[in-house]
Amino acid sequence: MNQVITVELDLSGLTCPMPLLKTRQALNKMASGDVVRVVATDPASERDFKVFADQSGNQLLSVDRAGSSFIFVLRKS
Repeated sequence: MNQVITVELDLSGLTCPMPLLKTRQALNKMASGDVVRVVATDPASERDFKVFADQSGNQLLSVDRAGSSFIFVLRKS
């Protein structure tokens, strides 16, 4: 699935809840349909992003791992 990434966030090294909070701040500034790609290293972020997407209505397009990093791609609702 190829998506046009509107915003990229490298939140490596930040621990819970900062990756999610920084992503939420970015989403608040984005237009509906825009896509954000987030790189995070906190293992808790995998669960947090899934719950956030379910609760916020934003679409979690993909979750991937690259070494110790998690890569999330979300579309703003």
